[in-house]
Amino acid sequence: MSDAENLTEVRQVRRDKLKKLIDMGRDPYKVAEYDRDTFSKNVFEDFDKLLEEETVVSIAGRIMAKRVMGKAAFFELQDSKGRIQGYVKKKTIGAEEFDLFTTYDIGDFLGIKGTVFETGKGEKTIRVSEMKLLSKSLQVLPEKYHGLQDKELRYRQRYVDLIVNPEVKETFLLRNRLIKTMKNYFDEEAFVEVETPILSPVAGGATARPFVTHHNTLDIDMYMRIANELFLKRLIVGGFDRVYEMGKMFRNEGMSPKHNPEYTAVELYAAYNNYEFMMDLTEEVVVKMAEENLGKTKVNFQGTEIDFAPPWDRISMIDAVTKYTGVDFDTIDTIEEVRKAAKGLGVHIDKEMKKGHIINEVFEEKCEEHLIQPTFITHYPVEVSPLSKRNPDRPELTDRFELFANTWELANGFSELNDPIDQKARFEEQLTKREGGDEEAHMMDEDFVNALEVGLPPTVGLGIGVDRLIMLLTDSPSIRDVILFPTMKPEDN
Repeated sequence: MSDAENLTEVRQVRRDKLKKLIDMGRDPYKVAEYDRDTFSKNVFEDFDKLLEEETVVSIAGRIMAKRVMGKAAFFELQDSKGRIQGYVKKKTIGAEEFDLFTTYDIGDFLGIKGTVFETGKGEKTIRVSEMKLLSKSLQVLPEKYHGLQDKELRYRQRYVDLIVNPEVKETFLLRNRLIKTMKNYFDEEAFVEVETPILSPVAGGATARPFVTHHNTLDIDMYMRIANELFLKRLIVGGFDRVYEMGKMFRNEGMSPKHNPEYTAVELYAAYNNYEFMMDLTEEVVVKMAEENLGKTKVNFQGTEIDFAPPWDRISMIDAVTKYTGVDFDTIDTIEEVRKAAKGLGVHIDKEMKKGHIINEVFEEKCEEHLIQPTFITHYPVEVSPLSKRNPDRPELTDRFELFANTWELANGFSELNDPIDQKARFEEQLTKREGGDEEAHMMDEDFVNALEVGLPPTVGLGIGVDRLIMLLTDSPSIRDVILFPTMKPEDN
């Protein structure tokens, strides 16, 4: 069966129209450029002046609607800034050009020139004096009023989603502005933007399952980064005072409305500062993102109001567990009693878990669900914080925090462990877990230990899940709504 026989009748009609154009010597795909001088949005903004001066404007975009009335026609043209109406008459552009226009399809790209006027219904319109077909659409767009509603199809064909659902494009334009505000803030605070490797022989900086690939020339396995932390801290060792990097991270784990295998994160590090400094900075940058782009600090996420106005609550993990479960693990000494208390709360405990692991497990299962408003949880157990500096007064805890809002973890920061002996011991403990089958345990990174031996000054670091934060600020229920091309299971042919 030929390709033409496989096409739907409507799509075949479009191909026939294309062939006719080519036979006439008017192949639209040979058009390389079009001299446009304005956008739809500018026509609306400058309409009175354009009308008064009878200015000829040149604009280009995609035909989104068309209504032919004998020897005249109205149509809608959509460009990157919006939509505007055009009006064309056979008498003005000539019979051949007008007859061709009547054959153009929704989705075709058109360049037009003309002056503006206002219709009897008050519609600002361009009176076309010249037009040119710039590209032919061979597919059929979803019809105007229902748009593209199938979410799976929207994510797979984002290019169609952006055409027919204007609010989707607005979300991504807002994402762009939010990220610019964040980066501008870091720049103003003297952080230097850098780039670090995406491929590395060691997957470090977090506890997560990496994607594995193979470098043929070196004949070694390499890992796509799960975090850029260890490289950024190497730069602090090398003499940078403040650095940051925003980019893609990759984790070979589950997918959900909050998780995509590749996602955007930003990490930043500041020498000679501690975790309290970084909590203040986290608060400031998120507030600035909200105020500059939304004009407010209160956002409504799927019916829940979240107020990012400072100051945000700060509470230690152990105090949070006590608050929400009534169990004070500070008063429990033996591991047997700790396990008993956790089981009494209905929390499943593995036999190899230490006290810090158990406290963290109780927190995740019993406390996170209560953290609706922005809250810093501080002083994580050392067992679950392999890269964090110990608290000087309570060495079983670390000077680490995580930011929660809407029950989600949005950011993770801590005073960095810069003791190479302690760091190597923690890596070795993680390695033991890895050898025991924990694929998310941290790998040994001898070069990073060597960097610490060269000397890392007192340093604090922060990682922010950019996609998840933008979900909250744009009221987007799924992470796939803020990633242009989310990971999708391949369709069956």
